[in-house]
Amino acid sequence: MATWKNLDTLASFDKLAELKGRVNIVEAMSGENGAKRVAEYNTPMAAGLNYNYAAKEVDDTVLDALADLAEEQQLVEKYEELYNGAIINTGEGRRVLHHLARRQQGDPVIVDGVNKRKFYVSQQEKAAEFAKKVHAGEITNAAGEKFTTVVQIGIGGSDLGPRALYIALENWAKANDTFKMEAKFISNVDPDDAAAVLNSIDVSRSLFIVVSKSGTTLETLTNEAFVKDALVKAGLDPKNHMLAATSETSPLAQGDDYLESFFMDDFIGGRYSSSSVVGGVVLSLAFGPDVYARILNGAADEDELAKNKDIRKNPDMLDALIGVYERNVQGYPTTAVLPYSQALNRFPAHLQQCDMESNGKSVNRDGEPVNYVTGPIIFGEPGTNGQHSFYQLLHQGTDIVPLQFVGYRKNQLGVDVEIQGTTSQQKLCANVAAQIIAFACGKDDENPNKRFAGGRPSSIIIGDQVTPESLGALLAHFENKIMFQGFLWNVNSFDQEGVQLGKVLATRVLAHDTDGALKAFSDLLDI
Repeated sequence: MATWKNLDTLASFDKLAELKGRVNIVEAMSGENGAKRVAEYNTPMAAGLNYNYAAKEVDDTVLDALADLAEEQQLVEKYEELYNGAIINTGEGRRVLHHLARRQQGDPVIVDGVNKRKFYVSQQEKAAEFAKKVHAGEITNAAGEKFTTVVQIGIGGSDLGPRALYIALENWAKANDTFKMEAKFISNVDPDDAAAVLNSIDVSRSLFIVVSKSGTTLETLTNEAFVKDALVKAGLDPKNHMLAATSETSPLAQGDDYLESFFMDDFIGGRYSSSSVVGGVVLSLAFGPDVYARILNGAADEDELAKNKDIRKNPDMLDALIGVYERNVQGYPTTAVLPYSQALNRFPAHLQQCDMESNGKSVNRDGEPVNYVTGPIIFGEPGTNGQHSFYQLLHQGTDIVPLQFVGYRKNQLGVDVEIQGTTSQQKLCANVAAQIIAFACGKDDENPNKRFAGGRPSSIIIGDQVTPESLGALLAHFENKIMFQGFLWNVNSFDQEGVQLGKVLATRVLAHDTDGALKAFSDLLDI
């Protein structure tokens, strides 16, 4: 059984800390040295992706120290315990089983007599059969018309991951004749969000998925009521248009208010729930269940790589280790995620939640304060848009921000044009290659305003195209990276108590049970 220790108690971490500033990226990435690093510091991922860390501040000595850290902190052993059903979420006393929704990796996980793998598969099959009937016109609206739109009503993990995956594959599905239904998403309790979506669709030919594991999420229930009101005003019976994705014990699972209900459980956290019915229902309706299965296969193949104890053959663990080296040794507080693909334009938003909600912790798994920094601030925007936004600070600001690029050789729709001798896709790829070198090597100039110090570390995940398999692999890579970093910091990456306080106080405001400053702000907002 693995032992859980704080990072600063490990002898291997003390040795790693002695390597601070060892690698000069400007020198390492210049000329033939850089070319050699690009070839050597490259680790294959699933679905044809590659993780290249040539422009990171590591060399063989640092990598050996990271391998020692992974071994002493028993990262792979802890991962094995996780997918075999150990109570990893100590804050809530729960298992962590989102990997199990993708593939059985270890021993059967039986809880209260229920095989959890079979449970997840049964709900995926239920979603698949429902989607097929909708697509075939076997399930229609009251007028016998086929449904053309599906709307997901949820917030946080019920929205960000599924929305990012839908946007990522929308154009691919259209180009590959697998686009079945348009998907929309309502998340914000701001009424303008729901109203805008409702005004953009034919509600009579739309299905609405209410997603809440607890069945008590204020924003989601408010938006559900908003949608039901719109359906009634349109002369429609909400029951014929509403679906639920929830737990079997939640209020949403009681009664007969929904056309169909699909179930999850407490062992899959919201930000990791795209592999459950939270992602499965909407994506199966949008693209067909076969496409959703391909996403899960890509993720499962990446999960298999995460079992390898050799860090140079385990891209998820290697990325995590380098990130901890940057955070806890080099002292960098922030990481930018920069996908050079418009298809991934909401992926950084998903990772903001997945990473910062998971590892934004200041106590360890036993509730004791830690004496070191933990999760970094995550932000990002697609290239090349970001280049004309915040790259100024990344290149010449006083803080060094590690960069995580994602790039693809081909676009999704196959439509392009040659201008001044190169296509748009070639220009996109040229930009990401140039940025990596510019950040690493910089540029000297007599004019200080035009001088770039360089030394900005980056990595890139590179693939051929955004496909269901490569998207699933990318999703699993970052989920596993976050998991491994939580193991390294000895924090509980699978609860989110920091999300709850604002919700509790908002309820007090609405009940007018306030005092002091809270009442003053309530009055200011005229609530």
